[in-house]
Amino acid sequence: MTRPAVIVERGEILTQLRERIVSFAASHYARDFAEDVAQEVLIILEEKYRHVTAIEELVPLALQIARYRLLGIRRKAARRGESSQVSIDDLPLPDRRPDPLSDLERRERMDRLKRALAQVGERCKEIIRHKLEGRSFPEIQALLGVKSINTIYTWDFRCRKHLLELMGGTWEARR
Repeated sequence: MTRPAVIVERGEILTQLRERIVSFAASHYARDFAEDVAQEVLIILEEKYRHVTAIEELVPLALQIARYRLLGIRRKAARRGESSQVSIDDLPLPDRRPDPLSDLERRERMDRLKRALAQVGERCKEIIRHKLEGRSFPEIQALLGVKSINTIYTWDFRCRKHLLELMGGTWEARR
């Protein structure tokens, strides 16, 4: 069974038109992406513009549809931030280990804190221990058997002040 001449001509026209659309889209994007755009344009031509048969009308129409598709794709990529993305291969991996200077400073700070804690009184050691265990001031008040919570606040303030003095007046090491 032979096909009517109109369908064959339209098929040949669409094949040639596809090549033009692919080359037009490839001048703006990658080749494989351009073929997707050409396929979408041909589908639109078949569904919405089947009545257009002259090549003089089909070429400008197809290129205009391709232009609109490319603009839509660019807008979509900009909305999603795809145009400003950086490849993961280009990013340096962070080193999770502490740098030697930070590690040294932390160890020195801990040594200073241990020496200072050895010099504070027993009540201060007990308050600091309870605080490090995550207890609240009312809980510490009950554990120490003190009637007023303000007494606990005062003792805590004095202990921290004394500890700071023993550490040289600052929590950080002086340079």
